[in-house]
Amino acid sequence: MSTKENFSEAEIELIKGCLDGDRKSQRDLYDQFSSKFLSICLRYIKDQDLAQDVLVEGFMKIFQSLNTFRNEGSFEGWMKRIMVRQALQTLRKNKKLLMEVDWDDNDHISTPNLVFGNIEADELLKLVASLPVGYRTVFNLYAIEGYSHKEISELLGIAENTSKSQLSRARSLLQKQIAPNSIKVNSNGR
Repeated sequence: MSTKENFSEAEIELIKGCLDGDRKSQRDLYDQFSSKFLSICLRYIKDQDLAQDVLVEGFMKIFQSLNTFRNEGSFEGWMKRIMVRQALQTLRKNKKLLMEVDWDDNDHISTPNLVFGNIEADELLKLVASLPVGYRTVFNLYAIEGYSHKEISELLGIAENTSKSQLSRARSLLQKQIAPNSIKVNSNGR
């Protein structure tokens, strides 16, 4: 692993310790990121116990594949992608990731931009958590994690149009739930 300027000496030592199998380094890495990553797991998995399991499995995968991290980009971002994929794998394994598609609507999908008025971030996250699994998953991947529809289709094994449809429906449901606090904006900003 080559050192890059974007990593502190402490981060480099922590990564090296984990690569060497040092339990204290692994525990330090877990302690540093576990609460943040648990929040990510809970965005996909509603059940607290199952989300904890996903977190532990995700860290196991991080430690097992740490030698594949090439010091390109953010180490935290690399770990975050592993956590998201672990959550998705758990959803698929538990057959909870069902995508509903109305094929007649796929050609007419519009995803309006939403400007949220007085709604707090915690309130919005609770509303997102209440969405059906497929809608919530695509919304999280697209709006929060920043994946493209093409990447989502590859991650979930669905068509791009299915991803777009799920996002559109998620946004529509959210819009209905927070209509008094939001303003609909056209794609041209009006």
